[in-house]
Amino acid sequence: MNRLAEATSPYLLQHAENPVDWYEWGDAAFARARAEDKPLLVSVGYSSCHWCHVMAHESFESATTAALMNELFVNVKVDREERPDVDAVTMEATVGMTGSGGWPTTVFMTPDAKPFYAGTYFPPEPRHGIPSFPELLRAVAETWRERRGDIERQASRIDDGLRSTARSAPSHEPLTSSLLAAAAQGIAAGFEPAYGGFGRAPKFPAASTLELLLRRGDQRSLEMVTATLDGMAAGGFYDLVGGGFHRYSVDDRWLVPHFEKMLYDNAVLTSTYLHAWVVTGKTRYREIVEETLGYLLRELLLPGGGLASAHDADTDGVEGLTYTWTLEEADEVGLPHEHLEPFEHGRYIVRGELDPELRSRVLAVRDERVQPFRDDKALASWNGLALAALAEAGYRLERDDWLHAARALGAFLLGPLSAEDGRLYRALRDGRTSGLGYLDDYANVAHGLIELHVATGELRWLLEAHRVALLAVELFADAEAGGFFLSPVDGDARVARTKDLQDSPIPSGNSMLAYVLLRLGRIWGDDELEGRAVSVFRLVEPALRRAPGFFAWALCGIELRLSAPRELAIVGSVDSPVARAALASFQPNAVVAVGPSEHVPLLAGKDLVDGKPAVYVCERFACRMPVTEPEEVAV
Repeated sequence: MNRLAEATSPYLLQHAENPVDWYEWGDAAFARARAEDKPLLVSVGYSSCHWCHVMAHESFESATTAALMNELFVNVKVDREERPDVDAVTMEATVGMTGSGGWPTTVFMTPDAKPFYAGTYFPPEPRHGIPSFPELLRAVAETWRERRGDIERQASRIDDGLRSTARSAPSHEPLTSSLLAAAAQGIAAGFEPAYGGFGRAPKFPAASTLELLLRRGDQRSLEMVTATLDGMAAGGFYDLVGGGFHRYSVDDRWLVPHFEKMLYDNAVLTSTYLHAWVVTGKTRYREIVEETLGYLLRELLLPGGGLASAHDADTDGVEGLTYTWTLEEADEVGLPHEHLEPFEHGRYIVRGELDPELRSRVLAVRDERVQPFRDDKALASWNGLALAALAEAGYRLERDDWLHAARALGAFLLGPLSAEDGRLYRALRDGRTSGLGYLDDYANVAHGLIELHVATGELRWLLEAHRVALLAVELFADAEAGGFFLSPVDGDARVARTKDLQDSPIPSGNSMLAYVLLRLGRIWGDDELEGRAVSVFRLVEPALRRAPGFFAWALCGIELRLSAPRELAIVGSVDSPVARAALASFQPNAVVAVGPSEHVPLLAGKDLVDGKPAVYVCERFACRMPVTEPEEVAV
């Protein structure tokens, strides 16, 4: 066993028996590098990463390669999900040096944490123009010995570049509806009509883009949404048997997936299918919501109320083994051949329509197989996204069991995943936390708490969302250039403070916090919060004009900012007929607060009417007469 045996991360624990003398990222590794005047080899990955497993098996489990690594470098293993700050810097360095990125990321650093050479996967022998990993190790070590000055100059340039990108000046162009129209046109230009989605294979789910198009609401936008949702749900990329979505599709048809399942994908796609059901009334979208949340609560739920992070793509080293079928296995369970599509090695993917009885029977048999590895750490960020989906779905579909699970998840985030001073932790596993949280933790948790407040009508969740959001501003805001840093003001000084801005595959911390601040700003009548949100939009404005699909959640926030203010103050039970009427439609540009309460400005002075629950429809706190009957609600 090496030093990783004491880690909290399941990914690091997977490497605890490597012959490599691994360190976790921290003081001990850098102190040794300085003392021995060695560069660091920093390997970044995550537990469900297929090529991370491949490189581990080929190189890190090799006694010969490990001996070379131990002789020449101080070796550091990083879980990108626990340390998004390190991941951001190493990935940016890798893309800058090679033109592309991916995991595992292999980065060589000076003892003062400055990258000077980077790549991704390296094979054990030369292949397709890529040097073998042992060749690379020797070459880097030789360059470190013989051209030290060149390396240090290059490392300083790279480090300066990493730190300067976060200081990009904001745009001063006006934020107008024409920006939204142009973005919609740009997104439409990349639409793939045959099976839905945007761009060619590999196809990734674009939940934020679909949310933006749902908000646009015109016929063309809805056609792109429904074609994509139908294509993704056909089977393969979507697990027809067990529910939930895999990571991405390697083909245009959404058929052959990369089989890992991530909590974040399933959280945001659940919300998107839920909203599409509200807009279109299509029963299949509701079924996808039910099946996906069924998967999350059946297979990812942890004892404390949180949700685990992921399921691996591989089972016993074979990708997709748990999820695919031979013809003989299909016959044994009564799975018709017309529901099977060829995969590889004589195995087939399930695709088509399964009736509930067949689906249940097939799942029961599949559950008896060896299951893929589950990464059982709970990440605050991804649990916040799941909370939003679970709470809203629980309310809209009138599922008390989901609302119970959502309350437990909210309590988990504010309990075990929170420090005594109210700050969030990044991750929790087996009763141990991995360190304090990052921007996306605060943004997504606040988002989830707002949705939990609307779904339950319980005031504590809204007050906690407001507290968490204000704390995020305090910890992450850039007072000079606007927007928010990924890491807190008191974070690891070795790591350049970067800004996470792209909404792919999920909303960035900047976009989500901007969206949260707009909602809270309108509920509290706080122009400063709205101004903080606008500072994010000014940062991303030049880039979103060029590539709107990568900034779709920021565009959702801009649409909220430009929309006519609509505030719903609900006094009384959210389950009352008048409240359900007010909340029934898809109103992404409305903000909601439920009381009574004198602690929330939008609710102040508002009460039941003749003892009945009431809805106050307001615009910048100018409210119409309250209504108490469903037919009186003007949507």
